[in-house]
Amino acid sequence: MNKYKDHPRSVSLGKIFPTITNQKTNVYLKEIAKIVGIKKKLTFGVARHTFATTITLANNVPIETVSKMMGHTKIATTQIYARVLLKKISEDMHVLREKLEPDAAKRKANRKANTNSHLKRVS
Repeated sequence: MNKYKDHPRSVSLGKIFPTITNQKTNVYLKEIAKIVGIKKKLTFGVARHTFATTITLANNVPIETVSKMMGHTKIATTQIYARVLLKKISEDMHVLREKLEPDAAKRKANRKANTNSHLKRVS
């Protein structure tokens, strides 16, 4: 902290550490993405969204805590991230259901065939 106490940006903003702009953060994220081979355009907004959804909410951090960490004054703002997460869960479950349905359909057909053959023997 001593290193940054007299930093011009720290002093002008009344902060302990100097802060960087979203634009500068985006430049750094673009650089990092290039180095590690990420094709998606990374931005500060994408990073916040990922933090809110993938890192916190998906790992059961309470939405109230996430809201405070994100600096939201209203929890409704944070709930937008939760809705996105629920949509993703719904989409993932739909994909899983499609994978499982062929097996379920086969079992149902087999049960129906077994029931019908049993009925033929009884009558």
